[in-house]
Amino acid sequence: MRTVGGTVDFPVAPEAVFDYLVDPANRPEWQSSLRAVTDVVGEPGLGQSWIDVTVPGLRPAMRTTTYDRPSRWAEAGAWRAVTATLDLTITPSGAGSAVRYRFRITGPGPLAPLGLLASAASVLPVRADLRRAARILAV
Repeated sequence: MRTVGGTVDFPVAPEAVFDYLVDPANRPEWQSSLRAVTDVVGEPGLGQSWIDVTVPGLRPAMRTTTYDRPSRWAEAGAWRAVTATLDLTITPSGAGSAVRYRFRITGPGPLAPLGLLASAASVLPVRADLRRAARILAV
């Protein structure tokens, strides 16, 4: 399955970007699809898990799969037969940081084409969410 993504510039250092983006407690502030994050197990780090409570009411189980501060972080989530992954690579850039995001949504059998479609449709909302996070950190 194809991975889609892009890059968003942040006006702060990679460490500040990383610490803010990877903490599930911050996610509802900048991620438009979230109402809340519940059942957080562990501190930010490899293996941390939580439940995303989404605006449509879905509750995917999430976990951190990569944690390499301050340069790389990834999560995987599952809801029923659908899985999603998000990978962030953070690099110094000018007076701040560049965040490259890559993600994909997958499903088995007949859901596979819908996963590709959902991945492509999510590029703009994910970029908008990361831009919101960059504005929050700029303050």
